[in-house]
Amino acid sequence: MGLAPGLPAIARCGPRSSRLAPWWLRKAAEPTAPATAGFPFGNPSPSGGRPAAGPERDEGRSVGPGRRAAPPRSARRERLDERPGRPAAEELRKALRNWAFVLPGPNDREIPPEMGNALHWVAKASRPLADLGDPVIARAVLDSLKLKLDGTAAAAETVRRKRRTLVNAMHYAVDLGEFSENPLGGVRWQKPKVSTEVDPRVVANPHQARSLLCAVSYIGGYRRARGRRLVGLFAAMYFGGLRPAEAVGLAETDLTLPATGWGSALLHRTRPSVGKLWTDSGESHDDRGLKNRPAEDVRRVPIPPQLVATFREHLDTFGTASDGRLFFSEGGGVVSSSSYYRAWQEARLLALPPAAAASPLARRPYDLRHSALSTWLNAGVDATEVAERAGNSVEVLLSRYAKCIDGRQEVANRKIEELLREYE
Repeated sequence: MGLAPGLPAIARCGPRSSRLAPWWLRKAAEPTAPATAGFPFGNPSPSGGRPAAGPERDEGRSVGPGRRAAPPRSARRERLDERPGRPAAEELRKALRNWAFVLPGPNDREIPPEMGNALHWVAKASRPLADLGDPVIARAVLDSLKLKLDGTAAAAETVRRKRRTLVNAMHYAVDLGEFSENPLGGVRWQKPKVSTEVDPRVVANPHQARSLLCAVSYIGGYRRARGRRLVGLFAAMYFGGLRPAEAVGLAETDLTLPATGWGSALLHRTRPSVGKLWTDSGESHDDRGLKNRPAEDVRRVPIPPQLVATFREHLDTFGTASDGRLFFSEGGGVVSSSSYYRAWQEARLLALPPAAAASPLARRPYDLRHSALSTWLNAGVDATEVAERAGNSVEVLLSRYAKCIDGRQEVANRKIEELLREYE
């Protein structure tokens, strides 16, 4: 359903701001005053120019047609949650995530009344973008990124990701002429330190990895084969060092599987799980090229005999999906990340002692890739070759896995000792 005529537009934030009007208001709003528009704090999408909703806007005394002056800063902060009719936080998030930030928009499909009311409230409560020009307000917005919904501190990586999104949104606002420069650039704000190194506690040794892969085959019973279908998927991450999305996208035509010896996998496709609301195809999994590479790029990965045998057994038992994919659900669809994550958690409880299961050891399926790359480096494989197989640069590889390479201190100590003995 559409929104009611006469819906208030958001306070004007600049001469070009009509292009930034909340997109769900463009057809419904019929203001009696001169056209006023803006967009609330958040992440305007460069693909559609649609704004994200955010904190409540304050109303102050009128200073001219279609404009209002904001009250003192302390009053603005205190009045953010005082606007009548505020929907529940969960309802607001649902309205914004499922209706405001996706295509088709509310004006192009039937919208439930409660969602329309929530978006109506957001349109009235959102503050003008120009407020971010105030360093105090900009700092407060950045500080809010450090908190989770329950008020506890968010992980440093989460804060970094959200800040990057906000900064990109402000770059987009600069491109549209709303700011002469990014307003966040002048804010002295302490960014949380993000560790880029892999925690050595998550790395499984070969014995532990084999026990985990064996345990996966027992998940879900033999007939349903919920776990047996996934053994090859997890084996690809450990023996081949593949990312989960690369393993999910593997097809039979990408593989060379000789009867004996080493085989190879030609990687060119990933199927990351992003949700059907966020893909152009409407499917839960996107269809992309390799990470951080041109869309047409490929990467050939040698695979050891253990993985060759696992793939051959998988093909003999389950065949392929209709499009040739190696791994698929019982219904033939793409294996969802939630499905293989649940199976992995069950397998850890079967394969590991209680103390190890409670530890970070191989806590996530991605840790199998970390274990693989760490094993290769510890085996003495040249870092350039490991980086090529993993699809990383040498610099990233060595910086991320610095703490996972055992025995380097002993080698260094021996070389230093030999040098010192020459001068005795």
